[in-house]
Amino acid sequence: MADSPTLTTDEQNPADTPTGRPPLALDVAIDRKSTCERRIRVTIPRDDIRRYHDEAIGELMPSALLPGFRPGRAPRTLVSSRFRRELSDQIRSKLLTDAMTQVSEQQSLSPISEPDIDLDAVILPDDGPMTFEFSIEVRPEFELPQWKGMAIKRPSREISEADIDEALANLLRERSRLVPSDSSPVEGDLIVADIRCRDGDTELSSAHEVEIVVRPRLSFADAALDGFATLVSRAKAGDTVSAEVTISPEAAVEALRGRTVLVEITILEVKKLELPKLTPELLAELGDFDSPEALRAALKAQLENQLSWHRRRQVRQQVAAALTASADWDLPPDLLKRQSQRELERAILELRRSGFDDDAIRRHVNELRQTTLASTARALKEHFILEKIAEAESIEDTGADYDDEIRAIATQSGESPRRVRASLEKRGLMDVLRNQIIERKTLDLITAAAEFTDVPFEFRKADADAVDHAVCGAIVGEEEIPTAKHSESAPARGSARR
Repeated sequence: MADSPTLTTDEQNPADTPTGRPPLALDVAIDRKSTCERRIRVTIPRDDIRRYHDEAIGELMPSALLPGFRPGRAPRTLVSSRFRRELSDQIRSKLLTDAMTQVSEQQSLSPISEPDIDLDAVILPDDGPMTFEFSIEVRPEFELPQWKGMAIKRPSREISEADIDEALANLLRERSRLVPSDSSPVEGDLIVADIRCRDGDTELSSAHEVEIVVRPRLSFADAALDGFATLVSRAKAGDTVSAEVTISPEAAVEALRGRTVLVEITILEVKKLELPKLTPELLAELGDFDSPEALRAALKAQLENQLSWHRRRQVRQQVAAALTASADWDLPPDLLKRQSQRELERAILELRRSGFDDDAIRRHVNELRQTTLASTARALKEHFILEKIAEAESIEDTGADYDDEIRAIATQSGESPRRVRASLEKRGLMDVLRNQIIERKTLDLITAAAEFTDVPFEFRKADADAVDHAVCGAIVGEEEIPTAKHSESAPARGSARR
């Protein structure tokens, strides 16, 4: 199905074209493959080819060197014949560049990926028009949903002394000394184990000397083992326990999706935690705190940041559900696969900004990995809608926005803003940060016009430990996520774990 009949794009003024040349008299046929996919066929008439040919020869004439002629004195026909191949390549390249630019601007394609074109298949013919085709992914077209006056439930909670007590206990647990034990592990202990995953007699993956905090659930990148604390509760160092897990339907290895396989865990060591005393030396090590009260104040601020993240997340989920309720358009599978990595990176940046520790980030990322395509589809639809609202309301990013975001990440990670910015630029994540800024500003606009009802909120308890390992042997999204190491003195930076 075509978006429109064949169009002639010759209505542009020469001054409006990027090169200052008169516009090409293109015939453009656009085939709508899906909501975001277009197949475009472009035909360039012979008159335009002759014009570009004459221009190219005119540029070449002054410097053309041919035997028997002084520079610039050779006949045009001879220059055209002698440099035929070079001229053909140059003319083809210029025609392609100008035609694709003109098509993109005049057809308002709003591309979200680079054009997919086979350059070797594009030929400049000796006679007749030049025709080429390419595919491109574009932003979906849709009517904006009603976004003003939404009814939203907003999580509400006062950070209590009990919350701070628990955060302090978690912090001291991170600074605990790990003492080897001959007894069976209980919840909260740490084990060092070898992991082996099998499908029948076939070994899928293995990991050695993995440090795992014993909790009710063990989270892998593509599966989860419920009842983990109970499973190891009677085992000791040297024992092997096993359990079946079901691989995520979105695991990296398609042939294993949904399969039930065996996970064997051989316990190498069991370690108990000896909590340290909150001495002046430890206070200084945790962040140059001059008193326990100063540390508690910092933990309260960190818990408030995390509460803000939970509040934003739940509000955003309600806004997204309302905005995307009528977004029944499909997204290309290739786009979802490419963007799933970006969605993980965006989630990590937001969690870091909000002061979550490495273990919490790893748990959240593992959850996302197990539903990566579905969560990416929701996030992309939400992004397109928020972006369209931002354009309609003239919401833009500023240099100060980037400074604020980077400063917040630096504060939580203990790094300098300059180092954080350099890392983001090196990893190509500034566009992720840009999207985060625009989306947050747009959500602020939506929520400013919303009607709120406060509802009680409880922090989620750490009921799972996450390992950066895939049962099937391959991980979806090999992005840089934290890898915590529990050393004998556990030199971790202070954070309120939730």
